[in-house]
Amino acid sequence: MPRSCKLSKVTSSTTSEEEESNGGRACAPISRKFLNLFAKNDSQNSATGAGSFGVFSCVLDGVERQQSHRAVYRFVPRHADELDLEADDPILMLNQSKDLWCQGYNMRTGAIGIFPAFYAVRVPKEIEQVQKDGWIEKFLVQYLGSVPVPIYTGKDVLCAAMQKVAYNRRSAGQPPSACALEVSVKGVKMSVQDRCHSAHRGDQCFHFFQLKNISFCGCHPKYSRYFGFITKHPDQQRFACHVLMSQTTLHPLAESVGRAFQQYYKEHVGYSCPTEDIFIE
Repeated sequence: MPRSCKLSKVTSSTTSEEEESNGGRACAPISRKFLNLFAKNDSQNSATGAGSFGVFSCVLDGVERQQSHRAVYRFVPRHADELDLEADDPILMLNQSKDLWCQGYNMRTGAIGIFPAFYAVRVPKEIEQVQKDGWIEKFLVQYLGSVPVPIYTGKDVLCAAMQKVAYNRRSAGQPPSACALEVSVKGVKMSVQDRCHSAHRGDQCFHFFQLKNISFCGCHPKYSRYFGFITKHPDQQRFACHVLMSQTTLHPLAESVGRAFQQYYKEHVGYSCPTEDIFIE
């Protein structure tokens, strides 16, 4: 299949644009309905990407390395050579011994250590095939953050997540991060700044979300420079919304994801992910 590549560039956005997602009110309090949606999940907000809902990779010694495993439990080290793990941490497995202990690299923290083998599960390697299959469209946007959401679909959920992420950014005084987004028939790949500062790591990290795990997406109904997509956790009934923004409308990004879904259904006859789970603005 011939491969095509399209690059759409949008420039940096201003703080006033974040206010739009809150109805144009710079310091407006979160509504009661909004608090009901997110009160139980406030501690899980992420400004670097919800890696637990995708496949994480980063540049190690000049080579992009994808996580091989994902932590399923929290592991608290008792000795200096053990690896601190939080549930859903991306792990690059380095060695596994016969006594069911593993040596791994925690790609979130940059630490190396050992941990019990049953604390991690292997993740699929479908990301490696993205560059070989069909077209890829690229967009340069701004990444606001990710937040857990209670359900996998709905305009209200999407808008509430956008408001929550913008509120978190404004409260923390953090500017939006530059983000390169790649859309293909395999999924969506986000490239954002790597916050794990280490001499052997590059300045970018990546999150890949398989198309079959994206359940809902679209632009804000009033402010189309905001775009969000909801992803499903690979093993659990958990969902996260990832929010992007730009100075101009992000309808071209929504249309690109729509074309990816259309191609995906042609190849898979809609069996893997029913059409009623998908919304394209």
